[in-house]
Amino acid sequence: MKLTFAKMHGLGNDFVVIDGFRQSVELTVEQLRFLADRHFGVGCDQVLLVQQAGQAGVDFRYRIFNADGGEVEQCGNGARCFVRFVHEQGLTDKLEIRVETLRGVIAPRLGEDGAVTVDMGPPVFAPDQIPFVSATDDLLQVLLLAGDEIAITAVGMGNPHAVQLVADVDTAPVDRQGPQIESHPRFPQRVNAGFMQIVDRHAIRLRVFERGVGETLACGTGACAAVVAGIARGLLDSPVRVAMRGGDLTVAWNGTGSPVLMTGPAVTVFKGEIEL
Repeated sequence: MKLTFAKMHGLGNDFVVIDGFRQSVELTVEQLRFLADRHFGVGCDQVLLVQQAGQAGVDFRYRIFNADGGEVEQCGNGARCFVRFVHEQGLTDKLEIRVETLRGVIAPRLGEDGAVTVDMGPPVFAPDQIPFVSATDDLLQVLLLAGDEIAITAVGMGNPHAVQLVADVDTAPVDRQGPQIESHPRFPQRVNAGFMQIVDRHAIRLRVFERGVGETLACGTGACAAVVAGIARGLLDSPVRVAMRGGDLTVAWNGTGSPVLMTGPAVTVFKGEIEL
């Protein structure tokens, strides 16, 4: 099977984006892992698949596969790349599109300055909807790790996140705690682990250990979850600049029931063709 693709990134969080709209694409877990492999394949954090929408009033379907081959519900940096991809491929001329994901419909918009704003929908705090095993819906929850006891805020942004405050992201125990949090039994579908340092009420620094991938240079849904957690706890005010190792995003949220708006860049690195 020969596939055309685009290699893209959002702040260094990189993707292989495949047009499943005009070509028939069915990928096995092994093929997805091969595409994501940085030594033997193309190399990426996630493979994104553009497909025809399965419901009325929606422009496209958006599927996301992690580097381990598992399909996940949402990816914010990928959503920005998605809207740039469908424009560059001539699949739409709409500035704002409606995109079907595993966890509902999102609405990314391409700005005149080239930045992309994504309406990520309202965040979720109810434990059973994240999902997160908890007897209470307290914003602060204690997680027991091997040798550590940490306080986290569990947030659903179409995918699950566990956000903790750290004094300095540069020295945060991401490599040690990240895998433990990702596979913690209180998160039955695993979780993305966020390590957030507050700079001021409108700025944070962030590192994210993503489930099925490991630490990435940036995480869009992780940025949204961190900002939402900080605002809900009274530590931040909207909008918030989120500085990650790959660059900055801006996240705005006006509180309960309001959608989270994420704005940042999306870049095409190259286009190619690969035989699977």
